[in-house]
Amino acid sequence: MIRFAILAFSILTLGGCGVAVEYGDIPHLQLSENDRCNPSQTLADDVDGKYYFAVTSRLPNCLGSEVLLTNHRTDRVRFARFSAPSTIKIVKGQKQPMAPIAFQPEADWWDSLRDAANLRKGRVLLYVHGYRETFPSTAKDTVQIANLTQFDGPIVQYSWPSQGNLLSYAVDETNMYWDERNFRNFLTKLARQEWVKEIVIVSHSLGARLVIPAVEYVDRTSTNSDSSNISNIILASPDMDREDFERDIAEEVLAARRVNNDRRITVYASLNDKALAVSRALHGYPRLGSPFCFNPFEANELIAKGLPARCFATKTKYETQPSKTGFTIIDTTDVTSGGSGHSDYLRSLAVCRDFAVTVNGARENSDRLPTHDAHVFKLQTHGKVAKDQVAAVCKWADE
Repeated sequence: MIRFAILAFSILTLGGCGVAVEYGDIPHLQLSENDRCNPSQTLADDVDGKYYFAVTSRLPNCLGSEVLLTNHRTDRVRFARFSAPSTIKIVKGQKQPMAPIAFQPEADWWDSLRDAANLRKGRVLLYVHGYRETFPSTAKDTVQIANLTQFDGPIVQYSWPSQGNLLSYAVDETNMYWDERNFRNFLTKLARQEWVKEIVIVSHSLGARLVIPAVEYVDRTSTNSDSSNISNIILASPDMDREDFERDIAEEVLAARRVNNDRRITVYASLNDKALAVSRALHGYPRLGSPFCFNPFEANELIAKGLPARCFATKTKYETQPSKTGFTIIDTTDVTSGGSGHSDYLRSLAVCRDFAVTVNGARENSDRLPTHDAHVFKLQTHGKVAKDQVAAVCKWADE
């Protein structure tokens, strides 16, 4: 793993110096000036069959026969509906998917979301993707999350301008920070809708760095002081500084009164996450989603006790302990699956099962095994499982 991290770090460092964001051959305003990018009314034919909701700060391209979302920033946040991606052509031997999308006027979009939420007891799931994504890839993940969890409510994906490129981590990180205001404004408006009774947030990787500060902002500016409808926050392989989370963020986001109002955070972390090993090498300090022991003396103490050398974020300290559990870490190291180990929540049979019940509000799962840390659990392994079994449980679409 160390060898991989050093190699990947070198690639990222060199790539960050040599990879630039190309503007393109057409002025960006021309890409987005078409009425389909800025509709004044919702046409039923445009959104018919487009079940999923999207909010995006990506620059749209409405010049062709199909609306596309580029990897560039845009001057405004747009609201849309989209369908499950489908493969449209083969380019250089690889499938090129497309997620059919149609924009709506913002007011119409909110009305549509309200109607969908009211049919499902006011529950909304918000998905925020991570590094190296395109809109079709995040649309595919959104649909998989819907199928895997059978979530009883509308699902919204927030799509920020990630580049979908291995060597563009620095660009993605820059765009993520650029988009903080857009995302927090959207989350604030969503949390303040009277018809929104429960918001479940799922973030992956770099998306955690959008989500947690935004939740903190909504908490700080909320009229009811608790933002209690943001109740269930799930951070899958979060690429954020572990100590920052412990010191500055968890204390406020998981304040005792919010935990008692059912606020909780669940983190999925794996020591076999190669992507977060690279991020640690790049940033110098361990990530929340990887139980790497930065302190070698702490690692030695664990080993001396016969325990694995895995170091996790600690729980928030309270003057008065809340009556509920606000912070849970699921250690997926022993059940990591997939090439990089960075998407266990969608790739590992054991993690998919746990993720599904967590999204739907469960605080316990019989497959969770206790560890020496009261807030950390391992997942029970089920021996070797066939790929088709994993695909069936995790609801993989055709690869």
